[in-house]
Amino acid sequence: MPHSEDEVRRIRKAYTEYAGNPEVAVKWDPRNPGNRAIVREREERIQELLRVHGFWPLEPLHILDVGCGTGGMLAQLESWGAKPENLAGIDLIPERVARAQELYPHLHFICGNAEEMDFPQATFDLVAAFTVFSSILDGQMAQAVARRIWWVMRPGGAVLWYDFRYDNPNNPNVRGVKLLKIRHLFPGALPHLELVTLLPPLARRLGSLTPVLYPLLARIPLLCTHYLGLLLKPRVQE
Repeated sequence: MPHSEDEVRRIRKAYTEYAGNPEVAVKWDPRNPGNRAIVREREERIQELLRVHGFWPLEPLHILDVGCGTGGMLAQLESWGAKPENLAGIDLIPERVARAQELYPHLHFICGNAEEMDFPQATFDLVAAFTVFSSILDGQMAQAVARRIWWVMRPGGAVLWYDFRYDNPNNPNVRGVKLLKIRHLFPGALPHLELVTLLPPLARRLGSLTPVLYPLLARIPLLCTHYLGLLLKPRVQE
C-alpha cells in the first residue's frame, strides 16, 4: 500500500481549488490567442516526436494517460488515429474522471492513485504524463508513480512527457521538474526532450501579434517553461 495519503489529499484539495477559482478559468480561456498558440505548438511537436521515434501511426498502440483530467488528451490521440479500445486514463480527482466519462463515454477512465495501477506488466506502448510530476511534491510518491509507469510500459515503449521545468512563484502546489530529476525518476530511460511553451503570462499578452511573435519568442530557451519529449524504455536484450 502507498504511504502517500497526505500527499494524495493535498493534491485533491489543490485541484478542487483550481476548479473553483474563476481566475484559473480566465487564464486558460481557449479564446486567448496565446493559449491557442501554446496548444498548437505542443500538438505539432508531439506528432513530430511520435513520427520520428516510430510511434506513428497510433492505430496499433495501447496508450495510458496518467493524470488524464477530463480526457482531452486521450480524445486528441483518438482523433489522430488511436483506437478507443486501446486508450485508458487514470486520475486522482473523482470530479475530473466523472466529467471525462461524461464527455467521452466510449473511452475507459479510472479514478485512482497511479501508485496502485493494477494493469499487467508491459501493457502499454505509450504512457502520457502531462504536468503530473510537477504536481507531486512528495518525493517518495513521485518515485512510486514513476516505477509503476515503468512497470506497465512495454520494452520499446515510451513515456510521453510534458511538464514544467520552472517553479511557479504564484502556486506553491507545483514544483518545476529539472532534467536531473527526470533522469532520477526514470533512470533506465533514454530521454529525448526539448524546450517548448512560451512563458504563459507572456504568451497571453501577445494578442493579435501572436502568430508573428509567439514562434519568434519561443526560440529563446530561457522563455520556454516546459520540457516535452519521449523517455524511451530500452528493448529487452536478446
